[in-house]
Order: sequence, then structure tokens, then C-alpha cells
Amino acid sequence: MSAAENHINYGLSKSREEGFDDNADALPRAVIRPNDYMLLDGEWKFSHDILDKGLSENWFVSHHYDQTAHWPGSVEQHIASALKSEKPWQDKVVVWYEREFTLPKTEAKGNANALMQLSFGACGYETQVWLNGFALITIEGEEKHLGEYTSFSYELDEKMLRPINRITVRIESSMDADITRGKQESYVYKRGGIWYQTYTGAVRSIWIETVERNRLRSRVGVVSSVEDNLVRFNLTTRISDPGSYKIRLKVYDDKEDKANPVAEDEYPLMLQAGQKSQRVVLRIPDAKLWSIENPHQYRLVAQLVDENDYAAEIETRFGLRKIEARGCCLYLNNKPVYLDGILYQPGASTYEQIRKHMYAMKELGCNLVRIHIAGVDPRIYKLADKIGMLLWVEVPSPHQSSQKSRTNHRSELFRMLALIGTHPSIIIWSLYNEDWGAQDIATNPETRQYIIDTYHYMQLAYPQFLVVDNDGWQHISFEGRLKSDLLTAHLYTSDLQRWNQVLDELSAGELDRVAAFPLVVGDPFFYRNQVPLIVSEWGGFGFDNYGGPKDDDDRADLIRKFKQELRNRSFAGDIYTQATNIEDEKNGLLDAETGNLNVPAGLLNTQQNQIEYPGNQAD
Repeated sequence: MSAAENHINYGLSKSREEGFDDNADALPRAVIRPNDYMLLDGEWKFSHDILDKGLSENWFVSHHYDQTAHWPGSVEQHIASALKSEKPWQDKVVVWYEREFTLPKTEAKGNANALMQLSFGACGYETQVWLNGFALITIEGEEKHLGEYTSFSYELDEKMLRPINRITVRIESSMDADITRGKQESYVYKRGGIWYQTYTGAVRSIWIETVERNRLRSRVGVVSSVEDNLVRFNLTTRISDPGSYKIRLKVYDDKEDKANPVAEDEYPLMLQAGQKSQRVVLRIPDAKLWSIENPHQYRLVAQLVDENDYAAEIETRFGLRKIEARGCCLYLNNKPVYLDGILYQPGASTYEQIRKHMYAMKELGCNLVRIHIAGVDPRIYKLADKIGMLLWVEVPSPHQSSQKSRTNHRSELFRMLALIGTHPSIIIWSLYNEDWGAQDIATNPETRQYIIDTYHYMQLAYPQFLVVDNDGWQHISFEGRLKSDLLTAHLYTSDLQRWNQVLDELSAGELDRVAAFPLVVGDPFFYRNQVPLIVSEWGGFGFDNYGGPKDDDDRADLIRKFKQELRNRSFAGDIYTQATNIEDEKNGLLDAETGNLNVPAGLLNTQQNQIEYPGNQAD
């Protein structure tokens, strides 16, 4: 048995996925490879570079590290442990991590088609990496990777590798309000209330794996045409050796026959060196659709085959589904659906805790979870795909409006889209929330134009999603057309009489006085039930700023009454705030540690087997 096989963090991606257990694959990504990998999680050497002198002193060449830290884990946890301080940094933080690892004896040995790749599940906000003192550059060409919510990778030059290797990582973060922060505090929004302690740095797993010199990258976009049984796959090729290739696709329905594909095809390509996106379309006869009630998935095996018939393979799950905003209503696979949603802020929760939360939110009667301006472990999207939970995801927001913040916002959006475009569970994206990062949306044409352009891009490039421009209020209208697929409002009151009044006004088309700010800015927009109307935040009962009962029984009773009033009107969905307590916000309906419900199961379900939308009846 080889040293690699004895390694605690060594594994084969494909063998771990075959059981289709949502917790089977240790790597935080949707797409897997039938190749070797070795997790580098565990104890690392650690130093807090308080004076930011590590670069000038060449710490990546040699340095004495005075602390240790467990990867993954946040900078805040590591500094707090080292300095015994609850508030480890205020302005800017720089830390260094280092460890050694032995190259596993894998199938890559002597394979001319293989190379080693180093991948980070997420790390940031600014990350630099050295291997044996050599600076590494990401596949995207970055000397410094920016962002802290998505994965990134380095191809390792064989000349750099040693039998025993030393990897050094420098991480820098700050309170800069222009970077995509979500609800982490900044210079603009300080910690307290709805703003949280920063949670940054080495926040997700790191691993080394074998990949092919010429391959498909581990990102797959999926767009379905359910009426035609067609699936469009957006694939990304990575080529070291230019030449003639073909993409070979096979789709399996494991519930029927694991051995024989239900559809397959090949697509010849002439590829240059570098990276290229390619769209291919496959027909799946008699396709079964993915839905909340029956989250049916297929297994895609995609291969890039070279002139010598060597095949580099990736594998993922996908589902065929269609989401549409048609008039006042939402339709999933051409059937009306009401969104029984809940706001979810995972914060520093582990994957296992989030997994418990997802099942608990399903037990509450939710069919949708709105993951609130946060990046989460991609395995959670896979879990939602499996259990039939719809997801509303959001770009973590910057905290001020500027050209720099919009550039960072666009980059974060593109990174997220590239890596989570596979999942049928994701149906809605928010670009902004309550003007955070777009505070001048009502007065600055440049801010509005950026959001309009991004909305139009999403419509064309990612038609599988609905897009909300600025959730909660101050949606953009241009020439009377809403630049959002949904008209959403955040309504917070604990008074039932006031609740009824606001819902009546909103249903009647009142846009100026129902929420904290006008619901629409720009050109006049006249709501006449032509856009789905969603109360995308309400409740919050128990949080000091929102009022309402703090006792769980009284809270459940009030939720029932508020929910009934929503059902009595023509809304397309609603989202209760929120699933768990987080820092100062004590308004959760389930326990953040155990996932146990604090209120009755099914509380947030509309209990309507069929929603009678206008025009739903036969003529």
C-alpha cells in the first residue's frame, strides 16, 4: 500500500461520489474528477504580520513561525487564539501560513498527460501563494487572488516540485468598503445589530490533486429547454497542447440504469493553447424534470478526448427545470409555484451545521431558502439539489458606491456564476440588497446603468435564473420597464393591523409609502400585476429593532396570523426573517447548533395544494 493510500486526507473523488451521499465528497465543489487528491487541511504554521514586513523580509523564502493554526479556519479565530483578544484587528490584517507536504505516489507518476494542481476552496480577501519559495500564479493569471467566497487554482510546474514541498500563503484583508463584504463590518457599517464580525482568511479546504494537461475545468453551466428535452452545457477547456480534440458527453439516469447512458454525443473541436468556453447541446429523450416534489437528477460524464484517444474526464449531477416570471406569478416547469421562503445567514457555521439547517428549513415547510449576501460551501447547493429545496442566492455586497466597488462586484458575480451555474436548485439571483453598495441608486445614473447592464447580461447569458436588481426597495425602471424579474419589498412590523394595511397598499400598486424607501426609482413604473410581487423580508420577531414576541409560542402564533394575511392576497411568495440567531440578531426559528426547531414543523408552509393564479382556470 502506497504512502498516498495511507494518508489521512487522501482520496479518489469518483469513488466518494458513487453513493450519491450529499456528505460523501470531501472537496467543496459541484464537479468531481476520477483522479487522486490530497487534502492539506490540518495544522499549519502561522504568524500575524502586524507590521506588514513579511514581503520585504522574504518570509516566503525563510521565516520562523511562532504560532500554529488549523486550516480551514478564520483569521479572526487564529489571531484571537494567539493573542487572547476578542477583537483581533481593526483596520488591516496580514497573516502568513506555511506547511510541508510529501507528494503522494499517485497515478500521475510518469504520466505525460498529468500535472499537479493546487486548489483553494475559498480564501481571502487577498491571497498570495509560494511553493518552495517560487511565486505561483492562478490559472486566471493572478499574482494576487482577490475574493474570499469561491475557489481558485494553481497549476504546479514540475520543476518546482520536490519530494517534500513547502507551501507558503500570505493573506491580507481590510475594512475597505469597496470590496465585496456581505454583512461583515467595514469602515462604513460597524459591527453591531445587523452587521457582523469579520470572518475571513483560510475559510475553506485546500487540496492538491492530479489533473490533465488538456482537460475540462471543474465548472459546468446548465440551461434546460424542458419543452424540447434539450440541455445546454457550458464547458470550459484548458489546453496546454494545441490540436484536434472532441468533447464526448454521456448522461446517465442512475435511478434506472447506472451502466447505460440515456443520451450521448460527440463534438469535434480545434483548440488553441489556453482557456476557452464552449457551448454544446444534448437531447435527453423523455426527460424527467427536477422539481420540489421530485428532485430528479441525471449524471453527466464529460470527456475531452485528444488525437491519441486519451480522455480527460469530469462528472457532475444536473437537473432539467424551468423557472419563469409570467405576469403576476411564478412558474416552475410551467406549473404555478408559491415561494414559501426563509432568510438564511450561515455566518461561521460549519458544513455539518449548515446541512442540519437545510433539513430543518425543509421541515419548517419552506420550499425556498434565501442565502443572504454570503458565499457558502458549494456542497450546500448539491444538498439543495438532492432534497428539492429552491435557492435564492446573492452577490456579497460592497458597502459603498464607487467605480471600484462596482468593479469588485462584477468580478465576484462572475466568479460565483462560473462555479455554481450547475445547480437546478438555484432559481433567483440578487445583484444588490437594500442599496448596500448602491446607496446613490436614486441619484446616480452611473450606478443605475451598471445595474441595468448587469441585469441585461444575466438575461442573455444565464436565462436559467431570475434576477433581482436591488432587493427590498428602489428597483430600477427605465422607460417604464422594471429592470428586475421580480418586484420585491422588505416589510417589518409586528403590529397585525399595520401589516394588513401595508399589504393592502402594496397589492393595490402603492409603491412610495409601503417600505423604508420608494420601491422604484428612475422612470415612472405602474404596477398592474404584470410582475410577480414578493415580500422578500418580513417578521424578524424577537430582534430588538423589529419588535414582536420573544417567546417561541407567541412568535409561532403571530407568524401564522401574518402568513394567513399574505395568503389572502395575490403575492407570488414571501420570505420570513430568519432561520437562525446570528450574533445580535436573536430571531431564529431553529437552533444554530443542533438544527432543532423552536416552533412547530410546517409553520411556514402555505398549506395550499394548488394556487389559483389568474388565468389558471380553463376557458
